[in-house]
Amino acid sequence: MVQVHARPGAGDTVMNVAGRDAGDVRAKGLSGNSVGLLGSAVIGISTVAPVYCLTSTLGPTVGQVGVQMPAVFLAGFLPMLLVAFAYRELNAALPDCGTSFTWTVRAFGPRIGWMCGWGLVIATIIVLSNLAGVATSFFYLLLGEITGNDAVAALDDNRIAHVGTCLAFIAVATAVSYRGMTATKGVQYALVGLQLAVLAVFVAMAIVKARSGDLPGSIDFSWTWLNPFGVESFSAFTAGLSLSIFMYWGWDACLTVNEETEGSAKTPGRAALLAMVVLVGSYLLTAVAAQMFSGVGEKGTGLGNPDTAGNVFAALADPVLGTALGVLLFVAVLASAAASLQTTFLPVARTVLAMSTYQALPPSFARVHPRFKSPGRATIAAGVATGVFYAVMSFLSENVLIDTVYALGLMICFYYSITAFACAWFFRHELRNSVRDACFKGLFPLMGGVLLAAVFCKTLYDMWNPAYGSGSAVAGVGSVFVIGVGLLLLGLVLMLLMQRRSPAFFRGEVLTRSTPALVAED
Repeated sequence: MVQVHARPGAGDTVMNVAGRDAGDVRAKGLSGNSVGLLGSAVIGISTVAPVYCLTSTLGPTVGQVGVQMPAVFLAGFLPMLLVAFAYRELNAALPDCGTSFTWTVRAFGPRIGWMCGWGLVIATIIVLSNLAGVATSFFYLLLGEITGNDAVAALDDNRIAHVGTCLAFIAVATAVSYRGMTATKGVQYALVGLQLAVLAVFVAMAIVKARSGDLPGSIDFSWTWLNPFGVESFSAFTAGLSLSIFMYWGWDACLTVNEETEGSAKTPGRAALLAMVVLVGSYLLTAVAAQMFSGVGEKGTGLGNPDTAGNVFAALADPVLGTALGVLLFVAVLASAAASLQTTFLPVARTVLAMSTYQALPPSFARVHPRFKSPGRATIAAGVATGVFYAVMSFLSENVLIDTVYALGLMICFYYSITAFACAWFFRHELRNSVRDACFKGLFPLMGGVLLAAVFCKTLYDMWNPAYGSGSAVAGVGSVFVIGVGLLLLGLVLMLLMQRRSPAFFRGEVLTRSTPALVAED
């Protein structure tokens, strides 16, 4: 029998069946075997918030690409699917809750890995604050619908009431996430089930009514809607693609709970792919149904109407579902935003936990609650950061808040593309082993990384123009560019500060770039 162990000082190292080490991956005290395949997939779907994404993205996407919206949704799915293969392969080799951070450090070293982790953390904080704001808005809209009182719905326009309610939502979501995976999983089954059920009813009724021929704006389905080459210009296509990529963001939450999942080497990767399939199916069916029912006109219920572009389902609820069932669509959007708000704490808290465990962040964030087995300190920190961020941005300027959301796409493409490249580089010595390894560990991740890097560069170029986003500018430069690049530079500054506080990590002594020296004994 052969025993393999690390030399003294190399850290705890685990060998997998292929003979390559798992690379100083450390146990962090999380609750193991808490989530199965279905639960993990539900977490991924919930984090994406499909109903919320659809109501806020259908209109703007139609505004960019017209009837080719379903094709753009498919095009946005492609790079995400390719990156999902990278996540699956990396998770099978290194199942660590730090995901992108841990894997990128192993592939490219501590500095690139730290910045990749920062990209994930700051993107998640932005999304959390936006989700809390959306949940608050729909909370008051729903109360207005139920009570029939416009004054109740108008409370959302009161800045103090809005921010106060938003902070309350953040506090509740933080508390649920703090109590660990068991509490999280139970809440998500109900909320995700509600979302998908309401979407199914909406799709069925929209198609039936559109085919009746009694609607002035409705249009017949055409297979040309699925042709991405039908988009009029490349600029319009990339703008629509950026919106589409945002709609898929969050599926990797399946991987951040890998240390708490049954069969942590394979189950999270399978759950991520399952979540992606459910999402693309939901998006395509809803896009086709809404387009058949409303058309792409700029008046009335047309999806191209700029007055309803930010909240399409609010405009379509009664026409499609009727007055009695229309309120369900408001409930579904609120449930979608609230569910995503709660599960989105999972990736940021576990990434911060991993970064702290490997000494890339202060050690206090590495504490795990002894009872709930959750990263309590990291979860609370994420909740506080989200609340402060949203409150400051809300009172500072509505335009700044909007432009911060627009800058989100830059962060997503940044850390996803780095992770995809990390996969191809990490497995570079195995690509000749088989056709399967060449494709899933090398070619597909590399293609996904290149596509997302291209979108990153194009978005960076477009952001320079003040017309991008809210239209505001700083010294003639678009404020979206200033915010996006500024947040990345802030990460760079924080990394330099941590480098002075934790030099061992940045020298590659804690989480190694290459395989530690191993000794084999008979």
